[in-house]
Amino acid sequence: MNTADQYLKAIYLIQEVEDGPASTGDVADALDVSPASANEMIGKLEAQGLADHEKYKGVDLTDDGIVRARDALANYCIIERFLANVLDVEEFRVEARSLEAVIDDTVAERLDRLVDRSEECPDCFDADTDACALLELDEVGAD
Repeated sequence: MNTADQYLKAIYLIQEVEDGPASTGDVADALDVSPASANEMIGKLEAQGLADHEKYKGVDLTDDGIVRARDALANYCIIERFLANVLDVEEFRVEARSLEAVIDDTVAERLDRLVDRSEECPDCFDADTDACALLELDEVGAD
C-alpha cells in the first residue's frame, strides 16, 4: 500500500463516520500529518480522478477512489489480523500502521491465506471503533 492508498483509506473511514465529506483537518489528524501535507495529497488524488475536493466543504471519494480505498482497507485488515491473531503482537495497531505503507499487494495476498479473509471484508471494519470485527482481542492485548 502506498501513501495515496493510506489517504484514500483515511478519507473513506472519515466519510463513513461523518456520513459526508471528510475535512482536510480530519484527514491530517487521522494520518498525523500537517494540514498542508494533507491538502497537497488531496490535490494529487483529485488530479488522478480519485477524489473531489471542494474548499471549505471537504473531500469526497469518486467511485474509483472508493474501490481503491476499500482495497487498501482490506489489506490493512489483513495486516492487523495477522499481527493480532497469528503473531499475538500486543501493539498490533501501531505495527499495522507502520507496515501498511510498505506491504505490497503480493505480501498482503500471502498474509490473507494465513488469516483466511472473510467474505465480508472490508465491511468487517467498523470506522466508529477503528477496529476489524474479526480480531480475536480476547487473546491479544488491545491498545
